[in-house]
Amino acid sequence: MRDWLKDMHRDDRLAIGADLQRAQYRWPVGMPLCRGLKHGLWEVRTNLPSGNTSRVLLCFHEGVIVALHGFIKKTRTTPDEDMAMARQRRKEVEHG
Repeated sequence: MRDWLKDMHRDDRLAIGADLQRAQYRWPVGMPLCRGLKHGLWEVRTNLPSGNTSRVLLCFHEGVIVALHGFIKKTRTTPDEDMAMARQRRKEVEHG
């Protein structure tokens, strides 16, 4: 996920960081910033200065919010491969 962020324009990175910070410090946060998904995952939704929309998928592990996967949203539904990546990373976090 770090490489995905590094490749973005600075203003987009700052917008994502601000929304992740809001989610972290104001939890529980509902729509339009956060939405619960299946499999214990949540998404943080950010409208970027570049005009794109990003999603960061996260979970909770031992009381900590863990950012698992980020992507630029291009369709109405979250792509299966992005969900699969987040689920896999969640398993890795939970099982070491």
